[in-house]
Amino acid sequence: MKKRSNLKIMLKLSGLVRPLAGWMACAVLMGVTGFLCSIMIPVLGGYGILDAVNAGSPFTVKTVCIIVGTLALLRGILRYGEQACNHYIAFRLLALIRHKVFAALRKLCPAKLEGKDRGNLISVITSDIELLEVFYAHTISPVVIAAVMSLAMTFLIGRYHWLAGLIALCGYVTVGAAVPLMISRRSGSVGMEFRKGSGELSSFVLDSLRGLKESQQYGTGEKRLSELENKTDRLSEKQERMSSMTGRNMALTNTLILIVDFLQLGVCTWLYLDGQMGFDGLLISVIATMSSFGPVIALANLGSTLQNTFAAGNRVLDILEETPQVAGTAGKEKTVFSGAGLEKVTFGYGDELVLQDLSLQVKPGKITGIVGRSGSGKSTMLKLLMRFWDAQEGRVEISGKDIRQVNASDLREMEGYMTQETHLFHDSIAANLRIAKLSASREELEEACRKASIHDFIMTLPNGYDTEVGELGETLSGGERQRLGLARAFLHDAPLLLLDEPTSNLDSLNEAVILKSLRDQQEERSVVLVSHRASTMNIADQVYQAEELSGKRSC
Repeated sequence: MKKRSNLKIMLKLSGLVRPLAGWMACAVLMGVTGFLCSIMIPVLGGYGILDAVNAGSPFTVKTVCIIVGTLALLRGILRYGEQACNHYIAFRLLALIRHKVFAALRKLCPAKLEGKDRGNLISVITSDIELLEVFYAHTISPVVIAAVMSLAMTFLIGRYHWLAGLIALCGYVTVGAAVPLMISRRSGSVGMEFRKGSGELSSFVLDSLRGLKESQQYGTGEKRLSELENKTDRLSEKQERMSSMTGRNMALTNTLILIVDFLQLGVCTWLYLDGQMGFDGLLISVIATMSSFGPVIALANLGSTLQNTFAAGNRVLDILEETPQVAGTAGKEKTVFSGAGLEKVTFGYGDELVLQDLSLQVKPGKITGIVGRSGSGKSTMLKLLMRFWDAQEGRVEISGKDIRQVNASDLREMEGYMTQETHLFHDSIAANLRIAKLSASREELEEACRKASIHDFIMTLPNGYDTEVGELGETLSGGERQRLGLARAFLHDAPLLLLDEPTSNLDSLNEAVILKSLRDQQEERSVVLVSHRASTMNIADQVYQAEELSGKRSC
């Protein structure tokens, strides 16, 4: 995780406001005007007192009553308008950030997300992004409003005497800037620790839910529950520390405001007695000072609250600024499939070398089989052809071109890929199939499912193709999920089909139907088939041993 200063996080998050700058300006304008209305109500009351004691007020008591009533009404309207603008900005930006995060995850997948903590990612996408609402709705415009109001009130109070204006300015700076910065520094990394702990708790809960059957089978439920309680307790301790900091912050802020108010009263009284300030200056300066801390109090309260928000923003920026391991290619000329291959390719995951000096050719209209022991790199070859990773040495080719020069959209159109584990979304069978082709008709779905030997089973279900498969396809067996994955590959109808153990969970009858489908379509597409089954390899035109391909000889 990259460590950024709070200022850097603020600047980067503020940069996202640019598309909504007009709304932000509107929120600031209404906020400043609204606070002026709020502050002027007691100040006008002071002018009313001056009029009542014949001390030279520019307003009569009657005029003051009319203006105060008008300002009170305007204050309510402007406050509502400011909050409406801020929340509109916040929720629009949260939607924009979610879109950016999902786009970033698509670019990072799968190379940078392989083995990542899914629960932590879910925590970033949901709760961390949601926390940014505090920053966009209650931070940016309040900071600007507080700065403008502090300068305006300093000028207004300073008109009566420069020393009174200086005291007010020092009070605003102390409460609105010094206190939040001090609290922020004292908070240290507790906000980041809380967000990290929250992500770990989400991961643990998700992991526990997925493993409920295993926990019941082996009697480990009490142990998991105990671990969950321990993680929750540790998170609660961090939350308590943050709440305690917030309480101390508020107490310190209110104490400082009282000190400034009494200091202003004492100094203005001395100036009045010394003849340097009139009674109107004494009264209005003190009232204006006491009633003008609203904007800076909002900033003071953010000192501890924003620690959690900044931690969330830091985690979101980690994703947005992460560099993809495989850079996408766009804008190149369209490529038509005419074969594929790997030439003297070397590749490894970190320090673990998987493929070395490997060469392999996939010919058009041929079924190429690859067999070998687990961990020999069979699946890795398919991932390199999909360009999920880039080879560290050598060259991966599609249609005679280096795969890094092939348009990313063309590559996805040319290749269909079925993994060992088929992921099904919590949706209908039809919706899960249409991932491969969004515009597919019901007839196309049925044809693909017949090729995958799953159509007859689907028709026995209560709602046929509209049947919900449950989360992760839990209502289906492993073989049924596998055949739906194969149906997706058939529906995609790509000229290069990459199949990783497509029949591992199937009986011999269903395997035979699927292999016949592959053989019947052999002239239409090339197939790379990875399997341990000898019966599956019977349809291959050429079969290669993974261990012999890598580091020993080329084919």
